[in-house]
Amino acid sequence: MFNLLWGVGFVAVNFALFLVCYRLLGKNGLYAWIGAATLLANIQVVKTIEIFGIVMTLGNTIYATIYLTTDLLNEKYGEKEARKAVWFGFFTMIMSLIIMQMVLVFKPAGDDFSQEAQAALHTIFGLTPRIALGSLCAYFISQFLDVRIFSRLKVAYPNRSQLWIRNNGSTGLSQLIDTLVFCSIAFIGIYPWDVWWEIAITTYVLKFVISAASTPVIYLARSFKFADER
Repeated sequence: MFNLLWGVGFVAVNFALFLVCYRLLGKNGLYAWIGAATLLANIQVVKTIEIFGIVMTLGNTIYATIYLTTDLLNEKYGEKEARKAVWFGFFTMIMSLIIMQMVLVFKPAGDDFSQEAQAALHTIFGLTPRIALGSLCAYFISQFLDVRIFSRLKVAYPNRSQLWIRNNGSTGLSQLIDTLVFCSIAFIGIYPWDVWWEIAITTYVLKFVISAASTPVIYLARSFKFADER
């Protein structure tokens, strides 16, 4: 029960910080959020928790806010800006992956603290090739798909009140693809099929629930006005 209650608060804090970032920094804040979210999601995924007897990884909450961010950019600033944000996040992932893998190769000093720090860094950033490849491919495919679907839905459902259709429709499908791509590359052949399906289903459901909960957030964020954008 503690993890469930703490998790609800955790989701609320993520959404609140997202709104603060956008309110203070405007459109630039959305790009900043994309960069931070891609890094933090890959760090948080190392930690697993249990809720209702289901083991899940952290990182899903802030990863879901990436879809929220690109959808907001698409809604207010157009598809071109949303695509730019996806490229920005993709570069951030590759940059951090390359740099941190090089960091791990350095031989630490002989003292206990340095050895412990090396072990901790290896735990967080020492991703297996399949996990790293799955993460990159899932992000690249699903994020560009989300931008494209949102744009199509924006044409089919253009009313301001229909934002929830554009947001949840594009996110629901793209997150399904994200989950299938990642789990296929990372886990097929490692886990039995019944375990693979459990991981895929629980991961997708958690992502979608969090994204659906973000609907009021994107409506609120869309209402923000900035002097330099008038």
